[in-house]
Amino acid sequence: MRQQITAFLFLGILGVFATGASAQVAPAPTSAPAANAEAPAAAQPAAAIAKTACGTPVSAPFALPPPGSPPFVWILQPCFNNQGGFSTIENETYMYYIQLRTSQTRQNQFVWYDDTTEQTMLADFKRLWATNFLDDLSIEVTDHTFPNGTVGKMVVYHMEERERIKIVDYRDSDGESISIIKRTDIDDKLRERTIEMRLDSFRDDGTIRRVEGVLRELMAEKGFSNAEVGHKITPVAGGPKLINITFVVGEGPKLKIRDVEFVGNEAVSDGALQRKIKENKPKNPFYGWISGGGTYKEALFEEDAAKIVEYYQNEGYPQARVGQPEVKTLEDTKDGKTRWIQLRIPVTEGSRYRMGELRFEGNKVVRSEGLETLYKIEPGEWYSRKKLQDGNKKAQEIYGGAGYMEFTPFPMLTFSDDPNRPERTLAAQVPAALAEVSAPAAPNARPTAPTVDVTMRIDEGPQYFVNRITFTGNTTTRDNVIRREMRLVEGGIFNTEALKYSVRRLNQLGYFKELKGDDRDMKVDKTPGQENTVDVTLRFEEQNRNQLTFGAGVSQYEGFFGQLGFQTSNFLGRGESLTLSVQAGDRAQNYQLAFTEPFLFDRNITGGFDVYNRSLQYIGYYTQKSRGLNLVFGFPVADFTRMFMNYSFEKVRMTDLNEALFDTSCVLRPTGCATISSLRDLSQLTPTQIEVLRRNPFVYDSLLIGQGGERSVSKITPSIVHNTVDNPIFPNTGKRLTASIDLAVLGGNTQFYKPRAEAIFFFRHLPRTSVGFRALAEFISPLGNSASSAICETPPCDAVLPVFERLFLGGEYSVRGFDIRSIGPSVPGSFVVLGGNKSLLFNAEYLISIMSQVRIVTFFDAGQVKDFGEPFSWMEPLLEVRAPTPPPITDPFATSSLLDPSRPSGVETIEIGRTHAFKVSTGVELRFFMPVLNVPFRLIYAWNPSRGGVLDNSLQPAKDKVFRFAVGTTF
Repeated sequence: MRQQITAFLFLGILGVFATGASAQVAPAPTSAPAANAEAPAAAQPAAAIAKTACGTPVSAPFALPPPGSPPFVWILQPCFNNQGGFSTIENETYMYYIQLRTSQTRQNQFVWYDDTTEQTMLADFKRLWATNFLDDLSIEVTDHTFPNGTVGKMVVYHMEERERIKIVDYRDSDGESISIIKRTDIDDKLRERTIEMRLDSFRDDGTIRRVEGVLRELMAEKGFSNAEVGHKITPVAGGPKLINITFVVGEGPKLKIRDVEFVGNEAVSDGALQRKIKENKPKNPFYGWISGGGTYKEALFEEDAAKIVEYYQNEGYPQARVGQPEVKTLEDTKDGKTRWIQLRIPVTEGSRYRMGELRFEGNKVVRSEGLETLYKIEPGEWYSRKKLQDGNKKAQEIYGGAGYMEFTPFPMLTFSDDPNRPERTLAAQVPAALAEVSAPAAPNARPTAPTVDVTMRIDEGPQYFVNRITFTGNTTTRDNVIRREMRLVEGGIFNTEALKYSVRRLNQLGYFKELKGDDRDMKVDKTPGQENTVDVTLRFEEQNRNQLTFGAGVSQYEGFFGQLGFQTSNFLGRGESLTLSVQAGDRAQNYQLAFTEPFLFDRNITGGFDVYNRSLQYIGYYTQKSRGLNLVFGFPVADFTRMFMNYSFEKVRMTDLNEALFDTSCVLRPTGCATISSLRDLSQLTPTQIEVLRRNPFVYDSLLIGQGGERSVSKITPSIVHNTVDNPIFPNTGKRLTASIDLAVLGGNTQFYKPRAEAIFFFRHLPRTSVGFRALAEFISPLGNSASSAICETPPCDAVLPVFERLFLGGEYSVRGFDIRSIGPSVPGSFVVLGGNKSLLFNAEYLISIMSQVRIVTFFDAGQVKDFGEPFSWMEPLLEVRAPTPPPITDPFATSSLLDPSRPSGVETIEIGRTHAFKVSTGVELRFFMPVLNVPFRLIYAWNPSRGGVLDNSLQPAKDKVFRFAVGTTF
């Protein structure tokens, strides 16, 4: 007898399908029931006597049950004929799910084929089908009758496995790798949608359809709304049921927007509405690379429509609606790759309403009178959704600060011209004659705009408290460094505003990648088993704030140099700053040890010191050598505001002076101007140069000649800083206000006061752009006998300051397109800038984030420096220093010019016109983060439209266009 049990037989007769329930193992086989059964004779190996349903030949069993015994399970075999007889999964895995057992004829133990056996086979079927390994499964039972009349059952599990994915590829219609969308973008979108297309996984048609949907969406974002997406499956050599899935993406014509037309708008023009669209608009030919647009993105139209509706509702049209756009084809390009379209967007404006009454319902914690003050709305003004939202935000801050994190306001609008209002229904029931008597019409009454009453329904929710605050990802930074910046405390009220404040403070540290303050890096969960409590988890990603540098380099500021140093703003994860630096080069030397503790004695007090020995050569001017000590002490005075007190003592010496500083006639010599390395005495100067100095005490004392080339400065600097800038390296929002004054009055041979005020603001413009502004004003004036010298006998000496304290502008940290210290008053009768006593500086930047740590910055810088007795102005004289015609015969070996000492310089300064007093530079820079330097690296291209009278460090007129590289930021 031949029996076959398939998947359909089990479904039809037994009504069971892959329920996943576990089946009990079949009972152990029992011996033959016949008491007088003969013992089985020993069987010798014999030839095959039958074949299974899978086609496998089998030989006779070792022993048979006695005649008259019921059928027994003789053979059990998994079969994969539909896939070449091979399986991709180990047989042991299948046998784990198959609980049916065969008879052990050598031990004279037989498994009888009965109802229990069939139930075991049914359970096997369900377990195997539930694994999702198989595309098809059936169980076939074949009978074989032995010579003694007993029947052996040959059970075959016919299985066909699902295909397994070995390769996933993405191709275009030409068979080339897809280039319109990046593979990383596909993978990111699949992860976002929790779609897995893993290699060596089973084929799943549902997952394939979802991947195709993602590809269509990504293509639509690129403007290919008509993209054709499909897939093809090809076998892979190396085994059965191994496949390659290739997703084929046909681009179709790219839809480009040429025109946008609005239908139904009367109160607002098409241009005004088009300016509210972000994505689906024609591309601006001038700044479209910033503002976007030009490509039709169907999936993003809902966002654009929401912006239009928001604009209408802010202008008094609460019933405004935007419908789905009509896409009208204008023309296709000859190559068929681009299709120009027009979008016709239907708009329903509705009536314009004025504000009526504002009421509150459901509020118990805050009284309605208090809430009303948060909403800057006056009855009779035009309805504004933004004002309602601004009021909701303020109310959210009030409730959130008190622990009501589930506070939810919901506005209900009631329109005065609504025909279904209850008062209108009641008025309709009043007889017409009575209505006319009670409300006579006013003659020549002007129609008034309808009003809308707003009822703000408030769901306050329960008050929550903080159970635990946990930090993850801070592998280096210690928990206490983070916790001391938190204004949210365990056991206290869950103050959402304090949490926002804490996130801002943590970002200002710069130890971690920027915290967004949302689900990406912050998690707030209700505490299991406790009512009205939450657990707060902050996830950090450390940034390397340790900088170990060694080697050599070149800089426009420092020339060629070699350095060895260690710098960190998070020493040993304690939040301390430490700098050890040794640098030597042809223009700069620097030896420095600095340490700052932001929480001195475990209190919010800053303490630190800085010891240094520096030398820096200003090309074409002089070399400044300084050594000294700085001490700093700071403490908080308000949120984001700290007071600092600095003391510094410094000795400064000037060497390597350019001879042109006091003898411009050197430019007439064939050998040019020399460098004077020491000014401790006047022995190296020629009589002409000494005479020049005696006639110009201004230069004499500014260059420290009267003090043997050296001055000492002992000063104290109180300052106050208010800083809410969100990130110290890549800022987007916030402000930094600084006021300080240097008071050099504590000894030394140099006394002066130097106030300084700086204001910096950053504003978010678009999601990826920000605007930054800086204004800086400085002033310096000598005190006491700071300007006195042995050679000074005239009143102008009262205005003399050492050159290293005078004010200059120019360089990548002030006015970017000019050389360092090139903007300022010059030495009388000379080309060389000696600086002034007051300066103004303005900077503006538009920052465009290309990726997380790469920015394009467009900038505008302007500044001017004035000396004693010179006011700030818009225009100033344009001066030219002219040298006389050189004599026909000169001595090439002369060390000084042969000029009349009464006119030792041999030059004259004349006014040749007027020029702008503010020196202006504008341009663009690429700013990106260098992990090795831990500061932004900058490539600057600048244009200097206002540069009259400014010379570069080579004493040549400043160029109109320059290219520079630098590190750090301008402000």
